[in-house]
Amino acid sequence: MSGAEIEILLLSAKVALAAMAFSIVPAFAVAWLLARGRFAGRALLQAVVSLPLVLPPVVTGYGLLILFGSQGPLGRFLESLFGISFAFRWTGAALAAGVMAFPLLVRPIRLSLEAIDRGLEEAASTLGAWSPVVFLTVTLPLALPGVLAGVVLGFAKALGEFGATITFVSNIPGETQTLSLAIYALMQSPEGDAAALRLIALSIVLALGAVLASEWAARRLQRRV
Repeated sequence: MSGAEIEILLLSAKVALAAMAFSIVPAFAVAWLLARGRFAGRALLQAVVSLPLVLPPVVTGYGLLILFGSQGPLGRFLESLFGISFAFRWTGAALAAGVMAFPLLVRPIRLSLEAIDRGLEEAASTLGAWSPVVFLTVTLPLALPGVLAGVVLGFAKALGEFGATITFVSNIPGETQTLSLAIYALMQSPEGDAAALRLIALSIVLALGAVLASEWAARRLQRRV
């Protein structure tokens, strides 16, 4: 691999890791609501969470541009208060990747929470454990395989995200050009076939590894319940 291809891979990994780091806590919170909550808007929340899977990615990217662009309400707010800018930055690529991967994070975590024997949590509470202690020592360890499966699948999705990213932050080499965007750019050039094939092969290896890791985590979950 050339130096440019290694740079693309490192940027893609940075974007995907940032997407997972900032998505995992909201994803767990939403999964908890869906698994344990009983409220009127539960079905609507599930539908909203699943939207990135069924909407055209360009629509999601355009929505992010409207909201988080330099002239968007959330974009102006975050930049003025915290100096965080998303438009045409790698941070925007991470935001787009996190939004697109969010449903893949939520579903395995929700399933793992639903599979937990509530009697174990109740027994810990009966023995005098506080709710945060029960969560950290009983709930979270039992849900960990689902969390791991979600993170692995989400990471793979973030690595391969294309439509929302190119719509939101464009395809800027060294700044927003992730793996899938680089493949797209190389395919437009007659001299880029060899490099595109190398990146495609790398994408297949990474995706296959992610799926296998997710399946391993799912089997661990099934053995625990």
